[in-house]
Amino acid sequence: MMLRQVFTSVLAVSFLVAGLQLALAQDASDSRAVTGGAQTLEDILARQRGETIDAAGSPDTSSNNIGVPGSDGLLAPLGNASDSDVFRDFRDGSARMVASTSDAIATTVMQDGGIRWLEWRRGPLPKYGGYLLLGILAALLLFFLVRGKILIEGEKTGKFIPRFSLLERIAHWTMAVPFILLAITGLVLLFGRTAIIPLLGREAFSTVAVAGKFVHNYVAWVFMFGLVLSFVFWVAKNFPTRADLTWLAKGGGLFTKGVHPPAGKFNAGEKIIFWLVMLLGVSISVSGLSLLFPFEFRIFAPSFELLNNLGISQLLGLGELETSLAPQEEMQYAQLWHSIIAFVYIAIIIAHIYLGSFGMEGALQSMTKGNVDEQWAKEHHSLWYEDVVAKDADSSAKTPAE
Repeated sequence: MMLRQVFTSVLAVSFLVAGLQLALAQDASDSRAVTGGAQTLEDILARQRGETIDAAGSPDTSSNNIGVPGSDGLLAPLGNASDSDVFRDFRDGSARMVASTSDAIATTVMQDGGIRWLEWRRGPLPKYGGYLLLGILAALLLFFLVRGKILIEGEKTGKFIPRFSLLERIAHWTMAVPFILLAITGLVLLFGRTAIIPLLGREAFSTVAVAGKFVHNYVAWVFMFGLVLSFVFWVAKNFPTRADLTWLAKGGGLFTKGVHPPAGKFNAGEKIIFWLVMLLGVSISVSGLSLLFPFEFRIFAPSFELLNNLGISQLLGLGELETSLAPQEEMQYAQLWHSIIAFVYIAIIIAHIYLGSFGMEGALQSMTKGNVDEQWAKEHHSLWYEDVVAKDADSSAKTPAE
C-alpha cells in the first residue's frame, strides 16, 4: 500500500512538472512571437548582427531587416533593439540608410571619428605644439646668450641705400601683421579651456573666443592677399645660386664674428624662410578655406587617393588610406592639419622675427624705412651691394653733366 501511494505521488508530481514545462514553453513561444525577444546567446548575437528569426525561433538571414522598431521585413524583427544595438549596427555597416538625396550629410547617421579628433585636440596637438614653441624660444634665448646681438662690425658710413620699395614693404606687412593676429587668436582658441578659463572665467573667455573667431576668420583673407603679393614681388630673387652653398657652409656667419659669406639680395637662410612661408602659407590657407566653407571643399579624400595611387602610403607604413570620407571627417582632418601647420609656421616666424629685429642690428630698418646703411649691406649682402653700386655708377655715366 505504501509503495503504491509513493508511486502515485511521484507520478502526479511528474505530470505536474511536465505540465508546467509545457506551459512555460508555450509562454516563451508566445513571448518570442509577440516581442521577438532574444532568449539565448545565439539570439542575442543574431540581433546584434541585424538578423531576424523565423517561425521556429531560429535566426533567419534571408531578410534585410536590421531588427529595429519600424522595420518592414516579412518576418518579425528580433525585438525592440536598444539604442546601443541600433548604433552598433550603423557603426559596423550592417545597417543601411537610404536617402532620396545625393548630399553626403543626409546619409550619415553616426560618425564617431569625432572622438579620435577630440582626443588629438585635447592631447597630442596642444602638448607637442606647445613643446615646439617653447623649444624654439629656448633655442633663441640660448643663441642670444652665446652669440649676442649681431652688430654691424665695421664703421657705419651714414649713407643709406634703398633695399625694399614701398610696395614690397606693404606686401610684407600685409602678410606679417595678419599672421601675428591669426597666431594669437588661434592659440587662444586652442589653449583657452586649459589656460584662459581658469584665469578669466567662462563668461569672459566666451567673449574673447567669439571675438577671436571673428578676427581669425576675416583677417585670414588679408593674410592670403599679402602671401600672393609677397610671392609675386620676391619669387624671382629666391631661387638658389652657387653663393648659397658657401653661405650655408659657413652658417651665414651667424655663429662666428667677423665671418660674412657673400650673398645676393636674399641669402640662403632668407630663401629657405621664403619658400617655407609660401608652401606652409598655401597649405594653411587651403585647410582654412575648407573650414570656412565646410561640405564644399574635399581636400583629404583626393589627397589620400593620390598617396595610395603613388604607393606613398604603403611606403610610409600607413597601409591603404580611407578615401570615402564623410564631410565631418574632412573637417576633422582639416582642423588637425591646420593646427599642426600653424605650430610649425609660428615657430619659423618666431625665429624670423628675432633675426629680423632684435637679433640683428640694422635689419628691421630695411622693412620700416626701406633702406640700410652701406656698411650693413657690405657685410650681410655683399653681392647685392656690388650690383647696386654698379647700377648706380652705370646710371651716373649715362646721365649727361649739366
